[in-house]
Amino acid sequence: MSEASILKNRNFAGLLLANTILGAAFPIQLILGGLAGLMLAPDPVLATLPSSVQTLAGLVAAAPVSILMGRIGRRAGFAFGALMTLTGAIAATQALYVQNFALLCVAHFLMGAGWAAFQYFRFAAGEAVDRKWRPVAISLMLSSLLIAAIIGPQVFIAAKDALAPIPFAGAYAATGLIAVLGVVPLAAVRMPVPMRAATDDQSDRFAALAALRRRPIRRSIAIAAVSQGVMVFLMVPTPIAMIGCGFSEDTASDVVRWHIVAMFAPSFFTGFLIQRFGAQPIATVGLGMIIAAAVAASLGLTAMNFYGSLIVLGVGWNFGFIGATTMLDAALSEKQRAAVQGTNDTIIALVSTVCAFAAGFVVSTLGWAVLAMISGGLVILTLAALRSDRATTVEM
Repeated sequence: MSEASILKNRNFAGLLLANTILGAAFPIQLILGGLAGLMLAPDPVLATLPSSVQTLAGLVAAAPVSILMGRIGRRAGFAFGALMTLTGAIAATQALYVQNFALLCVAHFLMGAGWAAFQYFRFAAGEAVDRKWRPVAISLMLSSLLIAAIIGPQVFIAAKDALAPIPFAGAYAATGLIAVLGVVPLAAVRMPVPMRAATDDQSDRFAALAALRRRPIRRSIAIAAVSQGVMVFLMVPTPIAMIGCGFSEDTASDVVRWHIVAMFAPSFFTGFLIQRFGAQPIATVGLGMIIAAAVAASLGLTAMNFYGSLIVLGVGWNFGFIGATTMLDAALSEKQRAAVQGTNDTIIALVSTVCAFAAGFVVSTLGWAVLAMISGGLVILTLAALRSDRATTVEM
């Protein structure tokens, strides 16, 4: 199988197109979470709460969605995610009309559950191709979100006033439309529904979870969780921090757009780098770039600092997250996939949720520079822990 034949694979092509369309909702939700939250929150400290609740939904939904897909198949699972996104978008639009902050948080929780389902596109991509090409397929699947990163903020700008005089309501309505359109390409996907024996439920689940004791799985989960968590910690409060520094909403949206471009643009070649140098070295380079991003963010509050740090952060996340995903995929057997992938994404969501909730408090009380320094410190501590884990394993 070649790169061209991967794209000719009907299942992969359908998944790729669906992920591209559904992924456009991500930057819109990211921008809206902070700005709509700031508009409705009873206290500015709570402005990032909708985004934080959305991340919390990923924690709650990650494992159940993985198990659900293990029973009913990937296509039905992704359709479920689209339904959650549509429902959340409708609820958020209503929340703006009635000026209800609690309903806005509920809406973002539903959209977060939908986004949790979409996270499994990367694993589905690996399952749709030969094992040799799984790193490339995973990387290409994430590269499709580059288009989403470009389109999403433009949709936000075009639609935010479409339902005037209610600010941002049109952008939420556009998110619902994206969810509907994203289901259409899934009609071309014919991946088989997993066969499960009646006796395998509990014993196989415990056996699969026991795999978490293995060092390669442990390391891959740690790298993915820190890459995602620190990225969320820096990214979620960026629009609020920029507006607090006097930048416009459009400038903040543009910084988010370029950050998301940086997250997914390297995916066109990250898979080939992994084939050449290995998944773990690429993931480690990614963590180093996240540290560099934190340093850049702490050095100033100019537009160049925001653009530069968020772009480097995006590339670092790409290397760390794709590298860790490939490490995990290579370490799992077929029977372990549903349980371990679900546990992996639950841990990632747990770390992301803590970081998302903490980000709003830190940026509003201690400031952007302190938040950036904490981010770099977290990654440095992770690298030290991974080195210690390696040394302990060698001694044993």
